Amino acid sequence: MLLDRLTVLAALAILPAAAQVSRSPVPTDITTEGLSRRHAPIRVVEEHDDGTVTSDNWSGYALTGAAGSFTEAEGSWIVPAVTCSSGTQYAAFWVGIDGYTSKTVEQTGTDSDCSKGVPSYYAWYEFFPEPSFIVSGLQISPGDRIAATVRYDDPGFTITIKDETTGQSFSKSGRVPSAMRKSVEWVAEAPTSTTGIEPLADFGTVLFGGDSTGIAATCDATMDGQTGPIGSFPNIFQITMVSLTGATESVPSALSSDGSSFSAMWVSK
Repeated sequence: MLLDRLTVLAALAILPAAAQVSRSPVPTDITTEGLSRRHAPIRVVEEHDDGTVTSDNWSGYALTGAAGSFTEAEGSWIVPAVTCSSGTQYAAFWVGIDGYTSKTVEQTGTDSDCSKGVPSYYAWYEFFPEPSFIVSGLQISPGDRIAATVRYDDPGFTITIKDETTGQSFSKSGRVPSAMRKSVEWVAEAPTSTTGIEPLADFGTVLFGGDSTGIAATCDATMDGQTGPIGSFPNIFQITMVSLTGATESVPSALSSDGSSFSAMWVSK
């Protein structure tokens, strides 16, 4: 009997650690995709007096204010399943501070991508123009409920992203000296690279806000010490994404009756 026990212990000792103990991944961050893709400030095509905007890289909602107005942005969304046929396309979903009227963006989100026809899902953060990073410890799947926060506490920012479905979360702090804190956003994005805007993946419809996710107080912002949903603030911009040829690519819905939720729909070209 003693010999049998020693034999079993010796066998376990040579197994990989992951085979001996099942543990949830520990959230870590690594540089994303060699930084071939970035989550950049908005590229406005047209801005109208009624608050509607067209952009060739963003779709969703933004709020604007004076410099230093915003100290927090909260968001929630359901990770959409991407439809892949062939080729490589990208779709990013995030919440952030800055980027609508300034050259920095402090942000965190998820991607639903197609890599040579194969779906790919992951979480990331970025203090643009600094590099973007994948949060490799969060295992993202279609249908997961995501909650994310970007908060300013002098002298820096802290991003937090949590997969409410799995319970995994991640936080990171950093300083962005040139940040203006003049806007906050909830966005579906076509990321950019050194060659320009990447093709937008067919993400179907992404649902933002507590009405869909069941996560309270999203999508909220804090402006000049006052916290509320998107619809409770002045200077709201509803952003439709168009291609470089002017074709509609992603359309946001109207805000829900409580001003907290919306959807963004991919539009076939």
